[in-house]
Order: sequence, then structure tokens, then C-alpha cells
Amino acid sequence: MNDSRTTSVALASLWLLTIATIAWQPAMSQELRIQHVVIVSPERPHSRRDATVVVKEGRIAAILEGETAQRPHRGSSGTAIQLDGKGLYLVPGLIDSHVHLDQVPGMTGEQERLHPAMARAAREQIPRSFLYFGFTTLIDLISTPGAMARWKNHNLVPDTFFCGGAALIDGYPMNYTPKPVRYENWPYLIVEPGAESTVPKGIDAAAHSPEAVVARMKADGAICVKTFFERGFADVHDLPVPRLETIRALVGAAHAAGLPVLLHASSVEAQTFGLDAGVDVLAHGLWNWNDAPSTVEVTPAVRALLDRVVERQIGWQPTMQVLAGVRDLFSTTFLSDPMLARVLPAELIDWYGTQEGHWFRDSVVPAPMTDPKAMEAQMKANFAAPLGRNDKATGYLARHQADLLFATDTPSAPTYANPPGLNAWLEMHRLVAAGMTPAQVFEAATLSNARALRLDRDIGTVEVGKRANLLLLREDPTQTVEGYAQIYKVILGGRVIDPSELAADRARR
Repeated sequence: MNDSRTTSVALASLWLLTIATIAWQPAMSQELRIQHVVIVSPERPHSRRDATVVVKEGRIAAILEGETAQRPHRGSSGTAIQLDGKGLYLVPGLIDSHVHLDQVPGMTGEQERLHPAMARAAREQIPRSFLYFGFTTLIDLISTPGAMARWKNHNLVPDTFFCGGAALIDGYPMNYTPKPVRYENWPYLIVEPGAESTVPKGIDAAAHSPEAVVARMKADGAICVKTFFERGFADVHDLPVPRLETIRALVGAAHAAGLPVLLHASSVEAQTFGLDAGVDVLAHGLWNWNDAPSTVEVTPAVRALLDRVVERQIGWQPTMQVLAGVRDLFSTTFLSDPMLARVLPAELIDWYGTQEGHWFRDSVVPAPMTDPKAMEAQMKANFAAPLGRNDKATGYLARHQADLLFATDTPSAPTYANPPGLNAWLEMHRLVAAGMTPAQVFEAATLSNARALRLDRDIGTVEVGKRANLLLLREDPTQTVEGYAQIYKVILGGRVIDPSELAADRARR
């Protein structure tokens, strides 16, 4: 890049940053008072009624009750923004502890380059779509500082953190990345002792030990480590998996650095491995029962594993919508769902219905679809058993008070059927259908996630000193999940946002 262009880009970036800062300051500095509200917070067994919450500088400065709620708070400017919360519920903003933010769902990089305006509109909308359904905090489980900077370069973005992806070299999911860019795209890859001579030229094996990659992640600002135990899907069953001592070393290094470790693990074998390795969170539900592939009822072996999960109080992410994100590619009604228009631009939804937009669906079932309804029924039947197994496992853990974490894996693949924000709404309904109560879903999406990711000093509850990431709901979230689709106000760091400003179809609506 020549010097003049570099200067122009730098000036443009500085101008955008300045405008964003100016736009942010009033919301951050002006006092906000939410009055006559019912506070529902997961650390308390009972709600707090007719309360006033004072927000200053983006944090909760006071919670007032009784007569004190009607008096000005000490240090009040007298020019506070007033929100009448009568008949409303004030709750912590939601946390999705498993997302992937580096892609437009359903589009390849080449397709983005062919349709730049459509891709830009989608990327601008996606952060808003998470906020529309109340998600004020996201955790990208495989990212880098550069990707995070690109994600945050929008006018309105949920608070976002990332894990470094510590994949075994050439194992899952590195195997899906073309080799010309594979090793560049996975800076935290792991090389096990004894495999040094097999690594490609240019990779320093010593820089990819468990200890070295954790140190690099920590320096890069990651708040967690994501690693993997996956032998493959469909016709692939022979991907390399890490040795137990490797992941134990990774866990030891991460814990010494203050970072929790999450393990991609969707089978009995993988989750047993994770428990033996001492990871903190099992990232995925249990849809592969290995020795019992044809049953959906909890077997003695599965029960023994789930009992270990409960006993250890290890974090467990059901990610119910993962398989639905592939199954629903074959739905004859998914793209016409009016809820989809709230979270994705109309042009993109129309494109998904084209032959080009069906590229991923066609890669799953390459044969031409002569009868779409018959194919839809066939895919529902194909996914019934693994979805049923995850339902049963999730229900068992819910009944036994396991540490369930709200997580969607949005998007779980290059599929348009895991749409941002809406995918979480669908996840909530699947969790309730599997046996979680609305109160358990609420806690999983707030305090449990905050604790698991070691963010609970700042978010996850409505308490003095916490960041003012809050939602005003019309319904009590401990009684129903329906209120998340009709949020009254979203409050992000003290900034009050009307959901109508967040919808993809806001201009038409």
C-alpha cells in the first residue's frame, strides 16, 4: 500500500472513531433513572418491586427501594433521563457464550466478494440482531484480535469477548480450512511432543506447545481457551485427536493464566475425555452416544457420564440449534418466516432462496431435489434421533441441577438456518421443550454464563457496580421465555435503545 493511501485510510478510520466516540458519550455520561420497576436478578430468590435503578457512567450507581426511591440520588445531576418501569421487569442483559462472528451466515468469502453491498448490509445488521433479542454480551469461541477489531467496527455492537482456538494441527476444525491459509488462520494451533518433524515448513513447533499458545492468547486479550476432541462427522471418522496429557497441560497452563478452558465435545467419548482432562466447559450437547447410536433413552453409560457432569458442576452447553441449523436448510417454510425479516436484510433472505444461496444445502445432499416436501420429511427423520438424544441428556441435567450454560453456536456451520439473534430465541424454546424451566434458561443466559467465563464481577446480575447491560421486559423471564421477542428497551452500557431501531426491517416497520 502506498503512503498516500495509507494516510487516507488512517484519516478515515480516525474520523469514524471520532464520530462513534461523540455519539457514545452522552449515553455514557448522562444519568439514567429507571423508576417503579420490578427487578428480577438471578442471584436473588425473589424479585424487588417498585424499585428505582440509577445508572451513571455506564454502570449501576444505586438501587433504591421504598421512600428512598422517590428522592434524588446523592450526586444526581438533576437532568437524568427518566424511564417509567411500571409494569415492567428489569433484568440483566443476556449472554450467549458460544458464537462465531467472522462470517455472514450462509455466505462464503468468495460470495461476499461477488455481492459486496449485500454482505456489508448483513455485517452491519448482525450485531443489531443479537441486541434485538436481548444479547448484550457475546463470546466468540474461535477468534483473534484482528477479527475482533473488524467485528467491533460498527456503530452498535454487543460487548464481545473471544477465546483462542487451540486446535490440534490438521485436526478438527482446521481440516476444513484450505491448506494455503490453514496455518495462518489458526495462530494458536497445537503441536504435540514427538510430532515436531511433521509440521509444515515455516512453523516453529516450540511456539505451539500448550504453554506457548496459552501465553500468546493471554497477551492477545483472549478471556478463554477453546480446544477440540472430534473424530469427524458423516463419512469422516479418522481425524486426529489430542492426547489426554496434551489437554491436561493446556488446562494447567490456562488455569495458571486465569483462563477457563472449553472443549468441543458432542459425544460420550469426547465428553468423558473432557472430564478426565479437567476442562471447565463442555461446548456442545450430547447427540452422539457412541455405543448406543440407535436409542434416544438415557442408557446406563450415558447416565454415568451425566452424573459426573453434575458432580463436578462442569459447565455444559446444550447448543440445541446446531443440528437444526442443517436440518432447516431443507425446510420449505424457513425463509418465509416473518421473524427472519427482523434479523437479516431482505435482499440477503431473497438470495438464500436462489441456487447460489443453496450452495451449502446442496453440499449436504448433492443429488437434485425433485420433491422438496419429501426431502424436508426425510431430513426431519434423519435428525430426529440425535436431536432426541440431546433433548434427553439436557432434560436429565436440568432435573439434576447441572451447571447449564446458554450457548447457540451461531452459526454452527456455513448455514443460513442459524440466523443471529433469532437462533437464540429458537434455542430457548428447544431448551424449555427438553425440560429446562424458563428460570433455568434465564440463569443459564445470565449469571451462569458470567461465572463460567469469569465475567461475573461486571455482568450477569442487576447489582450496584455492575455494567449497565440491562433489559426492560413486559413479562417475567422466570415464568416464560416469550418476553425476549417483545423487549421494551435494551440498555447497553447505559445507552437506552428501542428494539425498533435494531430490527433489520426497521425502515419498513
